[in-house]
Amino acid sequence: MVNVMKVKCFDENHEKDLEFKVNSFLATCGKDVVDIKFQVALAMQGEDQIFCFSAMVIYYEN
Repeated sequence: MVNVMKVKCFDENHEKDLEFKVNSFLATCGKDVVDIKFQVALAMQGEDQIFCFSAMVIYYEN
C-alpha cells in the first residue's frame, strides 16, 4: 500500500475557531500527521485590526 502525503488548510477570523476546526479534523481524520504549520496575519482597516488565523496540516493518507 502506498502512503500519499496530503495537506488540509484552515482559515478563520478567530483563533478559537481555528483551534476547534483543526482539533475536529485531527480527531476524525485517523491519519499520520507529519506537521502543522500556523500563521497569523494582521491588517489595518482604518482604526480596525483584522486578524486572519490559518493552519496547514500535513499528513499521510493510506
